[in-house]
Amino acid sequence: MSPLVVGIDIGTSGARAAAMGVRGTIAAQAATSFGRADSTVRNPERWWDAVGKALTAVLQQIDPKTVRAIAVDGTSGTVLPVDAAGTPLAQPLMYNDAVSDQSIVTNISRLAPAESAAHGANSGLARALLFSNVAHVRKIIHQADWIAGHFSGRFDLSDDNNALKTGYDPVTRAWPDWIAETGLSPALLPEVREPGSPFGTIAQAAARRFGLPDDVVIVAGTTDGCASFLATGASKPGDGVTALGSSLTIKLLCDRPIFAPQFGIYSHRIGDTWLAGGASNTGGRVLAQFFDADRLAALSARIDPSTPSGLNYYPLPSRGERFPFADPGLEPRMSPRPGDDALFLQGLLEGIAAIEQLGYQRLAELGAPQLSSLRTVGGGAANAVWTAIRHRLLSVPMPDADSTDAAVGTARLALKGAIASGVVA
Repeated sequence: MSPLVVGIDIGTSGARAAAMGVRGTIAAQAATSFGRADSTVRNPERWWDAVGKALTAVLQQIDPKTVRAIAVDGTSGTVLPVDAAGTPLAQPLMYNDAVSDQSIVTNISRLAPAESAAHGANSGLARALLFSNVAHVRKIIHQADWIAGHFSGRFDLSDDNNALKTGYDPVTRAWPDWIAETGLSPALLPEVREPGSPFGTIAQAAARRFGLPDDVVIVAGTTDGCASFLATGASKPGDGVTALGSSLTIKLLCDRPIFAPQFGIYSHRIGDTWLAGGASNTGGRVLAQFFDADRLAALSARIDPSTPSGLNYYPLPSRGERFPFADPGLEPRMSPRPGDDALFLQGLLEGIAAIEQLGYQRLAELGAPQLSSLRTVGGGAANAVWTAIRHRLLSVPMPDADSTDAAVGTARLALKGAIASGVVA
């Protein structure tokens, strides 16, 4: 039987798993929902339950004995405190949970270098500082670390990408000295490995539960955003990926890191390359304020994407922008509104595309390569009119993504780790 590797994705609504062959062919995929997000997304046991169900469903489609490696991705910046056995000691703080203690945010701002991704109320470091005084805390780790810990038996390991917003320096590949000055003991932070590098072999309990070989390699994973990029097949400097979901997120593969917090730009390290980019507040959430899915489809069919609307919108769901510049006071610009809803929708789509164009332009101005190809993920990728508008503005090839499933991108890291470990030739 040909060897397989498995990627596991913990997203905002559930877990997904994908089994991949050594040539990148997908052998099996499965997904499980958390259920009602309000009651389950902050419950680590529900994370693990969803992972177990998704992985079991994949293993039912293949021979479990062919699995050689597993890697996990999770939501960026989600952290939780654990004891020596990996037991959660408090409800996790999620990727979108802002820390309300302004003194923590101010203290980080005073100590952290300007280019650090640890700034702000939504940073992993701010959340870690809240957890640092929890009784019996041994480590403060990330969502992906905790899931991977169930497979490896170790709850003290992380990866470059998940650790970024907790203050890890991806250039020197070390926790910087200034973190101790914030009041967070460095002993509480996990050991960090390169994404795609081996953590070790599978714990006996996990091997027995899933019927896996006892020499399966557990591999350092990444964040869900980086995993989504890897899944698309983008692989060369200049390759970009835009996620058109509720917000607009762009990532560009670079040969050097780009850090510009004044523009909301930071970089994740992937081997010897970097994923630079940021997330704007514009996106599908703005469209949903005006149109439901059926109305959006009907109006899109009436738009001629080759003829500009003449409108000059900056669509935002509310005041404030993060990228391609950071301005918490920026007001949405979506007027004047024409009487024709199709023309109004076209103006919104053009406005979002113009923000995307500005994002890639900003990266180039800061030393990133010019955008040479663009793949798209997220719900907006299915709108052909929007794609045509974006192609008119960006003027680069827009190939289809190999996959839009983050678990597939994480499986690519599992394959890298399997090869490095020698369990896959």
